[in-house]
Amino acid sequence: MSFTARDGLEIRGYLSQPLNADKTPGPMVLLIHGGPYGVADQWRYDREVQFLAHHGYTVLQVNYRGSGGRGATFQYDHYGKMGAEMQHDLTDATHWAIEQGYADANRICIYGASYGGYAALMGAAMEPDLYQCSIGYVGLYDISLWRQADTMRSEGGRRFVDEAWNYNDDAFVKARSPLTHASKIKAPVMLVHGGKDPRVPVANYHRMKDALTQAGNEPVTLLKTYEGHGFYNLENNVGLYDLMLQFLNQHIGQASGLVNEPAASP
Repeated sequence: MSFTARDGLEIRGYLSQPLNADKTPGPMVLLIHGGPYGVADQWRYDREVQFLAHHGYTVLQVNYRGSGGRGATFQYDHYGKMGAEMQHDLTDATHWAIEQGYADANRICIYGASYGGYAALMGAAMEPDLYQCSIGYVGLYDISLWRQADTMRSEGGRRFVDEAWNYNDDAFVKARSPLTHASKIKAPVMLVHGGKDPRVPVANYHRMKDALTQAGNEPVTLLKTYEGHGFYNLENNVGLYDLMLQFLNQHIGQASGLVNEPAASP
């Protein structure tokens, strides 16, 4: 799919629907890839897309500005645009899906990991009436916490964080951190993190959890002490996706679980 963003830039992505989906707008998960720079969703098997579609959810993936695959200008010219133009692309994509009849405007959840987790919480803060729930998985919620990340151990990593994330601009760091805007989030939130995450330190999880709780929006949480930047243990992954499905079913609609049961073999 493709659409024109509010400033005229063409944005591309992928929309996956449940098997045998009818033309009625249904529940949708906006699934945001991490990175953010240089990474891109591609036309290939994705276990999360298949998991969500199998359980009755339309899935929208967006290669927002800064993503890879469209040349240096599309990537590097959009350094420092997180929480602004990059976030607008996701908002515009969501409106596109509603307008095209793919998504029920009252049943949309925004979800992502790493930068995707950042965007999931930032989206819920910037567009409090657009999303009915938000899931942040190993997400960066306080840009100042880059100082604790393994990225900062090399000169190249420190330069990237400064150039791409404006790390040394205190006003930018505060304004563009989801943590700052926790009180604006009205949607239910699920936070997932690994206690040994070297890339996005677990302090992000604790600070966001505390801020949401203080704002009266206590999140559903899953913290695995010995996991890192994403879960690798099979049992932990099963627990994660069971909890995620329960959260989605509760807030955007598939309370009966599997919508498209496979047909019985003759």
